[in-house]
Amino acid sequence: MSSNSPEPTETDATPCAYTEYQSADGDVAAELPATGANATGLESEVWDALYEIEDPEMPISIVDLGLIYGVSVAAGVATVDMTLTYSGCPAREMLTEEVEETAAAVEGVDDADLRLVWNPPWTVDLVTEQGKEDLREFGLSI
Repeated sequence: MSSNSPEPTETDATPCAYTEYQSADGDVAAELPATGANATGLESEVWDALYEIEDPEMPISIVDLGLIYGVSVAAGVATVDMTLTYSGCPAREMLTEEVEETAAAVEGVDDADLRLVWNPPWTVDLVTEQGKEDLREFGLSI
């Protein structure tokens, strides 16, 4: 960028045409990182299943990485609010498909609806204490 060009502002950002931008319901930021600790019944079972999914680049659960913002189950449909570490994540399709398939595979769940959300944005602050320990064991300083 030349020195005569104005610096881009947040309002200059162009949304990705391939991204559905949604915000998580309610005041979700105060409840993050979400861990499913208070979940019961099918909702708890979906959380347990999601803990089994690891980030493709690091041996850490996507829940402990802070990518899952919420899970609800109603009328046999599991709804999962999920984010990614950044909107251009190369593992996006693989992870979102795995989350949907995993949630739908829980006994008693008929279907899964994944809502990819970007607000609040993911930061390292969303990594759980277990996740931070896992990342340190992997060799990352956090």
